[in-house]
Amino acid sequence: MSMSRRAVLRACLALGAPSLPAARAADWPSRPLRLLVVYPPGGVSDVMARALAGPLADALGQPVVVEHRAGAGGSVGLDVLARASADGYTLAFSAISPIALHPLVAPAALSDRVQAVVPVAGVMRTPVLVVATPAFNGHDFADVLIQAQHAGGRLRWATSGVATTGHLVLAQVRALAGVDITHVPYQGGGQQLNDALAGHFELLSTNVAAQQLRYIEGGRLRALAVGAPQRLAALPQVPTLAELGFEAANRDSLFGIFAPPGTPASVVGRLNAEVRRIVASAPMRDYLRRSYNLPAAGSAEALAREIALERERNGQLLAREPRAFE
Repeated sequence: MSMSRRAVLRACLALGAPSLPAARAADWPSRPLRLLVVYPPGGVSDVMARALAGPLADALGQPVVVEHRAGAGGSVGLDVLARASADGYTLAFSAISPIALHPLVAPAALSDRVQAVVPVAGVMRTPVLVVATPAFNGHDFADVLIQAQHAGGRLRWATSGVATTGHLVLAQVRALAGVDITHVPYQGGGQQLNDALAGHFELLSTNVAAQQLRYIEGGRLRALAVGAPQRLAALPQVPTLAELGFEAANRDSLFGIFAPPGTPASVVGRLNAEVRRIVASAPMRDYLRRSYNLPAAGSAEALAREIALERERNGQLLAREPRAFE
């Protein structure tokens, strides 16, 4: 007669054998993995996730299938991740911004799930550009503030969505300058960029990428400021937001790998080691440099600290401006 699952567990404990979840973790991975990208196709997150998936598959000996689960600034995909089995076969590639903000503003059930996802490893930092579209008749960032003071909310600033880093930049600028600028949220960067070129709004915050730089070099968009530790080599004439007096708005996008709550520590540790090795490799560092990103691999604990710091900053902003993220 076959033993029940409970009897098997009792027998394992009695013999000092590993539990079934531990045994499964020891065999991991034995089948393909899913890597959820929580943003729409075509953006910097899509490109980087696919660049990472190949070397990660080689390291683990199993395919890593990239799957898009976009929506609500990344929280839709993170919610899917939080509900997935904690067996190491479903991961997500996301910026930390939705994890650091949605727990403060989202409904309790969703915020609890998003907040519970497990940081695995940082991957990269992506500078954020503030650019003017053909609809903006000013010359520099000072003109943005002057116009915002007199436009009564008619000045429009587009981002990739609520709770994205670009939205955090806008929220901090509005709060620090005490101006009214209308937020125009998109679901990702593709349509947003097309509408920017067509002048459907005046301002745009976007992750730095080769395509955006080509439009800036061609004069179709104009870079006004950058969120980064220092000026970009590709745009040396463009000041950082910190230089302009907006230190709190001087944000870049920190992207990392995340796992469902309860994922075994051994699996998280293996993934962290492999991601750090891949990001530190010469081909990946060269790829990041050419795509205007910075390597940001580190421990899972370091990524968790970054999220906690970002959440604290967002909480402080919400305390000053309760409607900051509308």
